[in-house]
Amino acid sequence: MSSPPADKTTPARRGRPPQTEQQADQVRARIVLATAEVFAAHGSRGLSVARIIEQAGLARPTFYRYFANATEPLHAVLTVSNDDLVGGIRSALERTEQPVELGINMIEAYLDWAGGHGSMLAPLFAELHDPGSPVSEYRNRVVDDIRVLVRSKITALGRPAPTDLELDTALHTCEYVVYRISAAAPHGEPDQATIDAARLTMIRGVLTMLGTRQDVEYALTVPGLFDPLPE
Repeated sequence: MSSPPADKTTPARRGRPPQTEQQADQVRARIVLATAEVFAAHGSRGLSVARIIEQAGLARPTFYRYFANATEPLHAVLTVSNDDLVGGIRSALERTEQPVELGINMIEAYLDWAGGHGSMLAPLFAELHDPGSPVSEYRNRVVDDIRVLVRSKITALGRPAPTDLELDTALHTCEYVVYRISAAAPHGEPDQATIDAARLTMIRGVLTMLGTRQDVEYALTVPGLFDPLPE
């Protein structure tokens, strides 16, 4: 008697079912968010896969399915941060129709950008000038992009392009003021009165760096912008 034919039915796969693209994107986003939270607490030098997976509530093999090390998701965090700032300044300059508006609109973009970072701002600014931190490289890249945008807009408004020193001083003013008010806030979110005072400080600084005498004379007529000194 011949033996029965072999069963050719494909055996059921064991283990975890394959992920959909949407599920993979969700896990990747979860890792990036956890990385931002670890960075906010410990800075880039305190980043580790152990801390990230603990924050994300994921297993180590899951992390390595998406990233090779702890620095890779930090690059994703910094890329989003840079894109947000450059995109905000680009939009602000696009709606600028006269030179006096340029600095004001650009400052609003800086403040909006800072408002979305919360406690991450303190380590972000602390590492801006640290050549050993990836933050420094990203910061230089974003400043280069902003320089191009601002110069292009100023010349489009019929003004001569600012010098490197003038433009960098204006950008550093915005950067420094945002850092100061954010670092002093308990959770990186200053109150409205502090933001309003910072806005005036930034406007005065940027206006005198990038504006003309005519712009400053006009600004002197704006209530609250250049208040007289107390007698």
